[in-house]
Amino acid sequence: MSVLGEWDRRLFTRVAAARVPGADPALRRLSRSADHGRLWLGTAAGLALVGGRVPRRAALRGAGSLAIASLTVNTVVKWSTRRPRPLLEHVPSIRHLKRQPHTTSFPSGHSASAAAFATGVALETAGYGALIAPFAAAVAFSRVYVGVHYPGDVLAGMAIGVAAAALTCRWWPPRPALPARERPSVPAPALPGGEGLVVFVNTPAGTGGPGTPLPPVERLRQLLPRAELVERGPDDDFAALLQRAVDRAVERAGAAGGVLGVCGGDGSVNAAARAAVGRGLALAVFPGGTLNHFAQDVGVQDVEDTAVAVRRGEAVAVDLGVARSGTAGEVQFLNTFSIGLYPELVRMREHLEQRMGKWPAAAVALGRVLRTATPVELSVNGHHRRLWLLFAGNGRYEPQGFAPRYRPRLDDGLIDLRLIDGAHRLARTRVIVSALAGTLGRSRVYGAEVVPWVELAELGGTDTLAYDGEVAPAPPGLRLEKARRTLVVYRPSVQRNEPARHPRPPRRRRRERGRRLPADGGPSACG
Repeated sequence: MSVLGEWDRRLFTRVAAARVPGADPALRRLSRSADHGRLWLGTAAGLALVGGRVPRRAALRGAGSLAIASLTVNTVVKWSTRRPRPLLEHVPSIRHLKRQPHTTSFPSGHSASAAAFATGVALETAGYGALIAPFAAAVAFSRVYVGVHYPGDVLAGMAIGVAAAALTCRWWPPRPALPARERPSVPAPALPGGEGLVVFVNTPAGTGGPGTPLPPVERLRQLLPRAELVERGPDDDFAALLQRAVDRAVERAGAAGGVLGVCGGDGSVNAAARAAVGRGLALAVFPGGTLNHFAQDVGVQDVEDTAVAVRRGEAVAVDLGVARSGTAGEVQFLNTFSIGLYPELVRMREHLEQRMGKWPAAAVALGRVLRTATPVELSVNGHHRRLWLLFAGNGRYEPQGFAPRYRPRLDDGLIDLRLIDGAHRLARTRVIVSALAGTLGRSRVYGAEVVPWVELAELGGTDTLAYDGEVAPAPPGLRLEKARRTLVVYRPSVQRNEPARHPRPPRRRRRERGRRLPADGGPSACG
């Protein structure tokens, strides 16, 4: 340690004696601007205002990483080392800070915050990360240059910052760029100005996202002036107006085929997708809801993205999930299907949200469901199961833990099946603890696998199921499978509002319990 300490002091002296033309006032102001994370929190606010989901995710991960790093440095490491600050006798007075820090020297909190924020942003978008990294490095260097830290303090702080950003991936894996080879294009009619397009606008579904300068109807009229809009007001019949839009799309279909547009949330998109498949129409999805899961997964960030794709005729083909029943026909789903806790949660939330709003109603409903619900008895691929939840995703979802958020592909022909086993004691508590600890893959009460189909029978223990946020009566039995690449959806070939990123090569995954397909190609129903 004495050798390292001597090296640290000598390097500090060399930096103190260095003269960088014009750097003295600039580095002093930069170092001061990073006090209490102000520089990085301001940068996070700027990223959030840039537009697009990726900059917002980057801002959130960067701020979260900064919080973890600051907490670690200021409450644990500094008070366990007690290293005194460097002496300022070798540092020119022009570099001295007006207010000298009073905490101990090791490690550098400014360096930890800078590295944490830059790394957190880079995990989401390499482009913005590359823009922020030089400023983070300059802040770290400035702490030695103005004489408040030894180089070893800075290096240790940067290591803590990088580790803090990496730690966020344990609970919130970054959403990777979508390689073009995983999203093959398919032919779709090119509609200059929206000529031939009929858009069903479910105005009550949303306002087009935060920061939207115009209502969605006005934006659509500006971007696609030749499109025909069928608007639904708060008191209008949803099904009747959607059917009118579908009929008009069929009437206006040209030689290349008809196109139906939908502006609304996932429920509206699901209904429009089923109608489009039934009438052989391509679908243009204009995000207009709160979360817009399907639009985000297909590669459409906002209304402008879809307008560009419609004008150019750029589209992809996606799968539909199908729940088939011999007695109740079939239900198609774009995103998710579930039995157990979630359908009851949705039903209770819908009952409460008229009085208290959607998010408060969801919180109250979750508390009630966890307190009063009972496991569902059913047969999964011929095996009797007692489950708290059966979740089926249309395509493989990421991350692999308890809170799936997105799908890298929508044309993989697979169902993402996840189960919470109710046959074990304290199953709900155990699965929540495992999710928080990041050990869900080894939990005995949780199972996950990707399968081409799954048979569900003896559904006497539940009377409801949920698909894409909608609740429906549960039949005695059904089969979940895929309709491969049956829906053509407009999506621009080049993403907007995001710096260019190179796709990362695929990494070898650890083999986790319940994540592999059975040898015979059929589902094993998670054990």
